[in-house]
Amino acid sequence: MENEEKSLNFIEQIVEKDLQEGKNNGRIQTRFPPEPNGYLHIGHVKAICMDFGIADRYHGVCNLRFDDTNPAKEDTEYVDSIQQDIAWLGFHWGNVYYASDYFQKLYDLAIRFIREGKAYVDEQTAEQIAEQKGTPTEPGVASPYRDRPVEENLRLFQAMQNGEIEEGKMVLRAKIDMANSNMHFRDPIIYRIITSHPHHRTGRTWNVYPMYDFAHGQSDYFEGVTHSICTLEFVVHRPLYDYFIDQFADSDYRPHQYEFNRLNITYTVMSKRKMLQLVKEGLVAGWDDPRMPTVCGLRRRGYTPEAIRAFINTIGYTKVEGTIDYTWLENAIREDQKEKAPRVCAIFDPVKLVLTNYQGEGEDLTAENIDGHPELGTRTMRFAKELYIERQDFLEEADKNFFRLSPNGREVRLKNAYIIQATGCDKDAAGNITTVYATYDPNSKSGTEGGNRKTKATINWVECHTCVDVEARLYDRLFKVENPSAEEGDFRDLLNPESLITKTIKAEAWLRNEMKATEWKDGIAQVNHYQFLKQGYFVVDPDTTADKLVMNRTASLKDNWQK
Repeated sequence: MENEEKSLNFIEQIVEKDLQEGKNNGRIQTRFPPEPNGYLHIGHVKAICMDFGIADRYHGVCNLRFDDTNPAKEDTEYVDSIQQDIAWLGFHWGNVYYASDYFQKLYDLAIRFIREGKAYVDEQTAEQIAEQKGTPTEPGVASPYRDRPVEENLRLFQAMQNGEIEEGKMVLRAKIDMANSNMHFRDPIIYRIITSHPHHRTGRTWNVYPMYDFAHGQSDYFEGVTHSICTLEFVVHRPLYDYFIDQFADSDYRPHQYEFNRLNITYTVMSKRKMLQLVKEGLVAGWDDPRMPTVCGLRRRGYTPEAIRAFINTIGYTKVEGTIDYTWLENAIREDQKEKAPRVCAIFDPVKLVLTNYQGEGEDLTAENIDGHPELGTRTMRFAKELYIERQDFLEEADKNFFRLSPNGREVRLKNAYIIQATGCDKDAAGNITTVYATYDPNSKSGTEGGNRKTKATINWVECHTCVDVEARLYDRLFKVENPSAEEGDFRDLLNPESLITKTIKAEAWLRNEMKATEWKDGIAQVNHYQFLKQGYFVVDPDTTADKLVMNRTASLKDNWQK
């Protein structure tokens, strides 16, 4: 039990203490509150794992609430994708709510604030309001509209809602304290006019919309949230969160906000605005481009829910901001797939190998999907006189430290097949090797008594006439610098020009029968993973057709970035 306690993160410790003290009658309720203005990314997953994880661990409930208070940026497309991504990650919400469910309640609350002298309509520009806020060490300047009569504020606010006031001409501000050391208390804007876009759920019913700080805590209160968990940038918002609830709460119950460090990963950006730029300008293929840190991008690249959750569990939760190296994410998928993904021979830079003494039409060899694990199944490899091998596996003139194929009398084993010796090669007019010649030992077949003979090298191969062409998409880091957001200048100039390299490769014929593009079943993406020997982990891409097999590299077998 003591070791288990040590493994708790600081928020779990808070929850356990609350349970021991009987707070909220032992009830645990969290929420995940995304704004439906884009696709979820890996940073959101950290919050998802916390919000849903707390509810799961302590037999509570986690609700999904869409923070849909800005119709100019929101869409049902994002609502659907968010639900799909959460389900794919393996989490289940108790209820689905929307901030728009509470628009009438929040509007009525704003009216109450005006009547109680706690809010007023301001006609200043956004720039004027910002300038009057002051600084953390200097008090702000009161708006000239701060002491408007209550009846005038009520009339103007109603006119704002009636669509009689032009967008941007008026706002409703809370009247709190223009000298407060917390800048968020200096008469924050709580309502603004948006008439340029209909709301994805309420249409044109509303012309005024609540700001985040006014809507979020109240929504938590309306729903009965006990632990409102968010990231560290909201620490300074917490006193305002509590203040608004205290103005109207009619019971001892209060939701409490707790903050943890957000997730930053090297060589990528987590800003929705920047991601949207990349998508709209065609710098990536879309939100699900496998180079993007979005959940749908990671899924298309081949990351599994288990690997992503293991990654989040490894990095943990603290109160200190930091940046996680991209290799941690790659290591998570390697660990996830190393004992699962069937091994496949795939030749990325093929050169023909002719076995001059091989007779017959060919034969079928048996290979274990994962060496040493016969229980994980076997596959058939077609073997014949003409094969493809990697160009780098042959040198016409090699020194003693080159253990692969060379016409120097040294023996090399073909993976799951026979031992061979190179005898020579053909070249084209430019001196490029076009064909390698070798002889094979028919008594050295893998799995037979004669196949126990050891060699210093084993090389991969595929049979020339039955192998399948594959479009291999080799993905790497999206940016060429560790922290593109911190660099001066245009972040788009920092894109890695080699983040996607496309090659046509030769793969085992067995793969043709196994190929299967991503399918959806009950909201969960089903993907087939393979380890291309010596190359990395790959999955079938949805661009695959009956005539063309497209595969994405999820991760290389080891980190080569530093090299």
